Amino acid sequence: MLLQSDLPLNPSSDDIVGSLRRAILAHRVAPGSKLVEDEVSDVFGVGRSIARTALQALAHEGLVTIIRNRGAFVADPGVREAREVFEARALLEPRTARSAAERATPAAVKLLHKHIAAEHQALQAGDLGKAVYLSGLYHMAIADLADQATIAAMISTLVARSSLIVALYWRRPQALCESHAHHALTDAIAARDGARAEDLMKGHLVDLLANLDLREKPQVGGSLRDILRQA
Repeated sequence: MLLQSDLPLNPSSDDIVGSLRRAILAHRVAPGSKLVEDEVSDVFGVGRSIARTALQALAHEGLVTIIRNRGAFVADPGVREAREVFEARALLEPRTARSAAERATPAAVKLLHKHIAAEHQALQAGDLGKAVYLSGLYHMAIADLADQATIAAMISTLVARSSLIVALYWRRPQALCESHAHHALTDAIAARDGARAEDLMKGHLVDLLANLDLREKPQVGGSLRDILRQA
C-alpha cells in the first residue's frame, strides 16, 4: 500500500509526509483508509514519534483525519464539502489564472506544458489516479505563477481536497481524456491574455463539477443484527 522507494535511507517526517501525500492524492490509498501509526513506522523504517508527526502534518493539510481513541484515517469528504471545495476554487482560480497570464514568461509556459505532458502520459498508461494528481500540480503551478502566496496556499489545499473528492464522486473517469482545457488555458497564458485565461478557468471548473456525481454515498457497516433488520 505504501511505497518508500523514493525516500532517503533515513527519512524525516517531511519525507514521509511527501510520500504519503503522493500516495493519497494519486488514489493509491483510498479515502477512509486507516493509517496505522505502527504500520507507517514499520514501512518507512522510522520511530513512532516521526510517524506520528507525519500523520499530524497530513491532518493539518486536511488530507488525514485523526479521531481520538481510533487513530488516523485518510480524509473522506462528504457531498456538502465537495460542493464547497469547488465553489471556493471557482472564486479563487479564475482570477488567479488572469494574474498568471499577466506575469507569464517563456520558462513558466514551458513548465505548464511539462505538467500537461506528464498528465497525458499517465492517462495513456491508464493510471487515472496519477493523472488527477498531476492535474492538481498543473493548477498549483498556475497559482504559483500568479505570485500571490496567500491565495496559492489556499488553492493548494483546495486542489488536494479535490483529488480526494474526485476519487469518491467522479462520474466518468474517461472524461479526463476528453478534456483539452489545460492546453487552451496554457495557450491563453502564453499569449498573456488574462481575460481569456480567466474565462477558460471558469469553464474548466464548471466542467469538473459537472462530472461529479454528488449524491450521498450509502454508509456501509454496522452490526449483523442491524443489517438483518434492514433486510
